[in-house]
Amino acid sequence: MAVTASEAQGGEIPHVYPGRAAVVSWIFFDWAAQPYFTLITTFVFAPYFASFVAPDPASGQALWGFATAAAGLMIALLSPVLGAIADASGRRKPWIAGFGSLLVVGACLMWFGKPGDASVIPQLLLAYAIASVGVEFATVFNNAMMPTLVPPDRIGRLSGTGWATGYIGGILSLVLVLGFLAASPDTGRTLFGLVPLFGLDPVTHQGDRITGPLTGIWFIIFVTPMFLFTPDYPAQRPIRAAVREGLNGIKRTLAELPKQRNIATFLLANMIYTDGLVSLFAFGGIYAAGTFGWRTIQIGTFGILLAIAGTFGAWLGGKLDDMLGPKRVVAGSLLILLFALAAILLVDKDSILFVEVAPPTPGGALFSGAAERAYLVLGCLIGAAGGPLQAASRTLLIRLAPRDRIAQYFGLFALTGKVTSFIGPLLIGAITAVSASQKAGMALLVVFFAAGLALLMRVRE
Repeated sequence: MAVTASEAQGGEIPHVYPGRAAVVSWIFFDWAAQPYFTLITTFVFAPYFASFVAPDPASGQALWGFATAAAGLMIALLSPVLGAIADASGRRKPWIAGFGSLLVVGACLMWFGKPGDASVIPQLLLAYAIASVGVEFATVFNNAMMPTLVPPDRIGRLSGTGWATGYIGGILSLVLVLGFLAASPDTGRTLFGLVPLFGLDPVTHQGDRITGPLTGIWFIIFVTPMFLFTPDYPAQRPIRAAVREGLNGIKRTLAELPKQRNIATFLLANMIYTDGLVSLFAFGGIYAAGTFGWRTIQIGTFGILLAIAGTFGAWLGGKLDDMLGPKRVVAGSLLILLFALAAILLVDKDSILFVEVAPPTPGGALFSGAAERAYLVLGCLIGAAGGPLQAASRTLLIRLAPRDRIAQYFGLFALTGKVTSFIGPLLIGAITAVSASQKAGMALLVVFFAAGLALLMRVRE
């Protein structure tokens, strides 16, 4: 192990870094966790829930938004506290294991979300909230390991490579579901024209529901190398002492934060634009399902294209991060997101930017309508910008935060990413419910990205 006990206890970032196996194994955390966001929250299970479990797509979007808000509030309240405790105790892996278990359990329970069964909705939303809390907290502690793995001038590349690798994992998991597991109820065939594996029933949407257990198993398999090969800080103090020290530390940090205007401004900007991004990803598939009537195969194919765009975007963003600095990468990503979102709001089934076009042909080829193809292009822009935005944000935090309190600041980073994360889904859910219009709910996100960009411009890197 390249990290010595004295270095860890002193809170300094080591000058001797672990080998390639440790770094690659750490990168595979993103690969392990990404299917949760790809399969569950965006492209398969969330649209399935809104279209087939909830009474109608609008109320489904609203219910999903309220559950997302509840999970986000819990994450916001506990992230900085847990990060401070982890800094005081020294170790990261036990926290990743514990919260990863919540992800696995919550995801597996989604199998029981049968179509048209309203009695399972409360339990299903609770399982979703538990899994969301688990994956987000595990990510906090995984991020905190990053400065120990590579020198500072390679942090951007490491972060971008992690996001790109995660996108590839998301693509492969989506191809697995669409090509071999989820079939159209009309044809009984998957995207590849095959009968679903394991006898999964298309009529009861078992191919959609299997994404929960698949996500849990996938996480267990691919997070294991990180536990085996990536070094952790040694334990510094017993857990009780770590809790006391951590709570005192977070009090000191919060008291100092108003005096540190630069990092406070960044955390505020991150709070706002991350809320917009999370809401956009959470409702993008649901919005497409309601606008174009897309089902699992169409939404999943859309997801594959977005993930491919995101892979290249994250990889390129990592290189630009080291060359230009993370602030420029974040700002450029926000501009792209603003343009793409504004354009998407002007795309409907039979119009693009107020110009009427022929609607999709019923039973025609995949994405046969001009509006559908425009939505694909704009969605790929969102995918290409979302990866660099998130990857460069965490490297910008590493450049701004005190090194001896990195997990604590990643807890604050998660706090600012989540403390208002319930507001975006809550407002989208409320506006959608009141107006019975998905477009009205999504239009709110323009404000989030614009405000986040304005605050980011005041941050000195």
